[in-house]
Amino acid sequence: MRGEAALVYPDDTIRRILSKVQTVAMVGASAKEQRPSYFVMKYLQGKGIRVIPVNPGQAGGTILGETCYAALADIPHPVDMIDIFRASDAVPGIVAEALALDPRPAVIWMQLTVRHDEAATHAEAAGVAVVMDRCPKIEYARLSGEIGWNGVNSRVLSSKKPAMRKGFQSYGIKAPKE
Repeated sequence: MRGEAALVYPDDTIRRILSKVQTVAMVGASAKEQRPSYFVMKYLQGKGIRVIPVNPGQAGGTILGETCYAALADIPHPVDMIDIFRASDAVPGIVAEALALDPRPAVIWMQLTVRHDEAATHAEAAGVAVVMDRCPKIEYARLSGEIGWNGVNSRVLSSKKPAMRKGFQSYGIKAPKE
């Protein structure tokens, strides 16, 4: 168990995850533009990541051009990562649903303030990487240097020129050497 201590994830771990992920299932995605899940989805799409919305209330509709599904099991293709935009008490059920997928996702990511140590331990025991209480949008922007454009200290210093990606002022992150 992790206890209530602050969670620390090495930058190389986050960088490795975000550089490999190509398809994300976003549980709790919203069609409302003012919701955090909406702009996280839009940001990740802008980085070339396909984001599949999962929301029973929106199932059958579309969010940002992607068909929305009621449950993870309804998605007709594999996903690399599950991004959870739900309250912490919903996490065990979502993790159980994710672990029932074939193939399983490589990562279960819980958004800011979302944490469930027991479910995380269960997922990790099944070979799935877990990140809790973090936002992939913030971490991507921090590791690519984009967050520094807004005057935020990213805690990342580098003399290496960042790699340009598609989009306006869009830098990408490079995977660490394995």
